[in-house]
Amino acid sequence: MASVLIAHAARRSAVHALRSSRPAFSSSLFTSSRLMSTYYTPAHEYCKVEGNVATIGITDFAQAALGDIVFVDLPEAGDEFEAKDSFGSVESVKAASDVYAPISGKVLEVNDALSDDPGMVNTGAEDAAWFIKMEMSNASELEGLMNEAQYKDHCEKEAH
Repeated sequence: MASVLIAHAARRSAVHALRSSRPAFSSSLFTSSRLMSTYYTPAHEYCKVEGNVATIGITDFAQAALGDIVFVDLPEAGDEFEAKDSFGSVESVKAASDVYAPISGKVLEVNDALSDDPGMVNTGAEDAAWFIKMEMSNASELEGLMNEAQYKDHCEKEAH
């Protein structure tokens, strides 16, 4: 009888946890896997890595500093870049800025939607408004980039 009561209490706790506004699982569990695959440069580019493909764009911090984005210039699929090479530019009502490749590789895909709607960068810089997808030629270059915690510290220091 005691085991039935314990099982019933456990089920009620699980249901309560699912209905609760607080997550039942530690968010650090999910964040840590994201930290392992997202990297940042001091110049505010991000690099989200899945297998041998890196999705690259500018960070939310960069788009906020630039203001309203009015033009994005991107390379073509097939172009190759070395780490730290300029691969495009972003123009806003405030300024123009080059965008640099965080890693070396070959451009597999370009986000053509940014040509028609560069303002997407202001609303989804690190999501739908990615710039290019690149096949990495040297994954060890990721070691020279910042993780999310390091990038947050970098932005806080830069803001002051």
